[in-house]
Amino acid sequence: MDTRDAPDLMTVTEVADYLRVRERTVYELVRTQRIPSCKLSGKLLFPKRLIELWIAQSADYPHAATHLSAPPPVIAGSHDPLLEWSMRESGCELAIAVGGSTAGMHRLLSGQAVACGLHLVDPTTGQYDATVLAKTLPGLDFVVIEWARRQQGLIVAPGNPAKIKSIADLRKRGVRVATRQEGSGSALLFSKLVSDAGLELGDLEPAGRPVTSETDVAVAVREGKADAGLAIEAVAREQGLDFLPLQWERFDLVVRRMEYFEPPMQKLLAFTRTQAFRDRAASLGGYDVSNTSVVVFNARR
Repeated sequence: MDTRDAPDLMTVTEVADYLRVRERTVYELVRTQRIPSCKLSGKLLFPKRLIELWIAQSADYPHAATHLSAPPPVIAGSHDPLLEWSMRESGCELAIAVGGSTAGMHRLLSGQAVACGLHLVDPTTGQYDATVLAKTLPGLDFVVIEWARRQQGLIVAPGNPAKIKSIADLRKRGVRVATRQEGSGSALLFSKLVSDAGLELGDLEPAGRPVTSETDVAVAVREGKADAGLAIEAVAREQGLDFLPLQWERFDLVVRRMEYFEPPMQKLLAFTRTQAFRDRAASLGGYDVSNTSVVVFNARR
């Protein structure tokens, strides 16, 4: 396989073809953590850029890293209003590319971003912790930073005309539910909450096609296109909607180690220590920033 034809994230078959080895050899390299790999959504994948670097370094070429272009100054992944505002106000010169937690990790692993924002709940434990994901990514050099704790809940129209008090009430006849795209942290959480309520997603009436951000969920409710949807408290306040709190979640940033120490990321993190940042979090509502910017996982430790 010509690497120019390889996808950004290769499968076991594709990387075996590229390396010209048997698939069982690839599995052995993964088992002994001798090849860059990751397990995302239960599937074993190999970031093309890291495979290229691994091959070059295996050939004892000392300047291999300099021949792989640096990723664009982008934070991908899930949307967070406080993060977006902070990136603007801090002057860190980082851009944001919203697309959901899983899509953001794909962008990070394929060298299309310097960091990824995510809030992926563990369906079994109900915990939010990107370090769990981090430990499944041997060979990848990054750190995990806690960005904030956020209040998740149901957004409804002012006065709650549909009288929705819980997830179970979403099954009421005529209640249209705004949903999120597959792979987003909100979609994963919503699926868990529906299951915990003894329901299935098929029991609910979706309000059109899934949307790609929590703001879109709120807009759908505000415009009368949906009766309810899952989102954070800050978005409900911003759109002038009522909010039914359900639980707190942790929103993390997974950052490439090299970029963590560069001025753009350090400028953003320094801004989180200002009074202006704390005041903004308080005014948005539904945020706990007491542990913001703390490194919660270091791949080298």
